[in-house]
Amino acid sequence: MGLLIYNSLSRQKEPFEPLNPPQVGMYVCGITAYDYAHIGHARSAVVFDVIYRYLRYRGYKVTYVRNFTDIDDKIINRAQETGEDPLRLAERFIKAFREDMASLKVSSPSIEPRATEHIPEIIALISRLIETGYAYESEGDVYFAVRRFPRYGSLSRRSLEEMKAGARVAVSEKKRHPLDFALWKAAKPGEPSWESPWGRGRPGWHIECSAMAMKYLGKTIDIHGGGLDLIFPHHENEIAQSEAATGQTFVRYWIHNGFVTIREEKMSKSLGNFVTIRDVLAEYHPEVIRLFLLSKHYRSPLDFSPEAMAEWQAALERAYETMQAIATLRASSDRPPGRKQIRKLGEIESFFAHFEEKFTEAMDEDFNTARAIGLFFEGISLLNRLLTLAGPSPTREHERLAHCALSRLRRPVSQILGLLEEDPETYLLEERRRLIKKLGLDEKKIETLVAEREAARQRKDFAKADEIRNRLQQMGVVLQDTREGTKWKVQRPSSPA
Repeated sequence: MGLLIYNSLSRQKEPFEPLNPPQVGMYVCGITAYDYAHIGHARSAVVFDVIYRYLRYRGYKVTYVRNFTDIDDKIINRAQETGEDPLRLAERFIKAFREDMASLKVSSPSIEPRATEHIPEIIALISRLIETGYAYESEGDVYFAVRRFPRYGSLSRRSLEEMKAGARVAVSEKKRHPLDFALWKAAKPGEPSWESPWGRGRPGWHIECSAMAMKYLGKTIDIHGGGLDLIFPHHENEIAQSEAATGQTFVRYWIHNGFVTIREEKMSKSLGNFVTIRDVLAEYHPEVIRLFLLSKHYRSPLDFSPEAMAEWQAALERAYETMQAIATLRASSDRPPGRKQIRKLGEIESFFAHFEEKFTEAMDEDFNTARAIGLFFEGISLLNRLLTLAGPSPTREHERLAHCALSRLRRPVSQILGLLEEDPETYLLEERRRLIKKLGLDEKKIETLVAEREAARQRKDFAKADEIRNRLQQMGVVLQDTREGTKWKVQRPSSPA
């Protein structure tokens, strides 16, 4: 059937048919750079990163544009609080955002434009709207006249009267209608400003995205995305000003990701539950965060809690433990597997022979990462079943199938979801150290006790070895005696520490 995308405009799934295949233009609203990015920003970034990855995986040549709003009321207000220059403050938080994205393994977009670098394009677009009668100047400000655009409200499915009743719109004598929105704002003392036909000022929030999207992707773009909160007024206003200026469809597919809540409450600084990306990265590996953010369909709400994070942390650790076990699997026998084993191995091989096809089918259903992740962990379970079948004396068939199956699982999971990209030994060591630090344990003391137990076993002092094992168990350390020596790991607490 091919790729289906839920279009927020039509509110139904539609076959994806880009304007000029295999070229795809995708624009996603980025941050307003006045603070550190939070876990909600992370969800949007990771969701559209996966969409970007998947489109390329399917052979499309994607131009991905994600903007920075680097001049805005919020930036100016924060700069006044901190005593900084607004543009320098924005630059500081843009730098921090890029660091966060790199840590989360989010692919860099093709283009990352900034509003302040596109003032000529913004002024030209506003001038066009004034010429065509869709905008008007009022005492140095310029407003878009929403009543001149009959389709206003098509994205949010609300009438002007409904929007007027529910909107918190500052009533200004400069406006002809309460919902008319600013395209250009007259300069105020001490604020950054630029010359324009209407006097010095700065762009409104909405106009910048239309100007930058059309500059880099043309008058009609294939995909425009962002958080659910942007549908109104931001994306509604983008449609109005863009289509009023060009007379053409602005966006073919609108994609919006759902909210992230904190213990089922809206994230808010006033509630003390505001969680930045940096807060989460300090506690969890980037792949754990990605796995959590993709664990539900992108349009569904997602609740952040330590319990949820611990669940996905443990799940990913099990996957890496499976990878490590397969990496060290070596055939110790040339004998063929028995008849019963051949049947069971055949079932496992069949699953992995079709794994990529099933994975693609899940992603084709409106980028259903939840279903794709379910397939991923079904594959991990089958790999562990294969290791059990191999037992202590694996055959060459066990070894061949294990490595082939892992390779087939890892390819789409890594390329599309951005998971399983680490060396398993390095990942597990890092996670062990993270947990040791969190639980306040002493790694050197653990290593010393493990070595003392190994020495006791060598001299056949099993009473001493058992005593040390019990001490380690009380510390939450689990031992595993293997042919390569004793391995150990820290048992995760049943509830987050």
